Amino acid sequence: MDPLEALFSAAAAARENAYAPYSGFRVGAAVRSASGTIYVGTNVENAAYPVGTCAEAGAIAAMVVAGETHIVEILVIGEGEALVTPCGACRQRIRELARGTAAIHVAGPSGVRATFSLDSLLPEAFGPSRPHPGS
Repeated sequence: MDPLEALFSAAAAARENAYAPYSGFRVGAAVRSASGTIYVGTNVENAAYPVGTCAEAGAIAAMVVAGETHIVEILVIGEGEALVTPCGACRQRIRELARGTAAIHVAGPSGVRATFSLDSLLPEAFGPSRPHPGS
C-alpha cells in the first residue's frame, strides 16, 4: 500500500471511533514516525468543552507512549466542505516533535484535499531549537 494511502486508511478508521456526542464532528489523525510506524488518534469530546482532546493530540500521545519522538508526516481527516487543518494548539504540539518541513495532509472522507508544510501553517513557531523567551 502507498504510504499516503496507509496514513489515510489509518486516520479514517480512527475517525470512525471518535467520541463526538456534542458536535457530531468526528476527526481522525494518523502520524508517521521516523521509524515508519503509524500512530492514530481521534477526537474525544467532553461536556466541559475545553477538556476534550483533539485527534492529533491523541495520535502524538500514542507515538510518545511507544517511545518515539519524531513526526515525519501527519494526516488529519474530517467531514464537510471546509479543510480540517490542525487547530493552533495542535500545530504547536506537532511543532514540538516535527521539523518545519514535515507534511501535514488534510483529508475528507473521499481523500486528501491539501498538503501543507508545518512552517506554512505555523510560521516562526516556538520549538526545541527556538523556545519561548519566557521558558
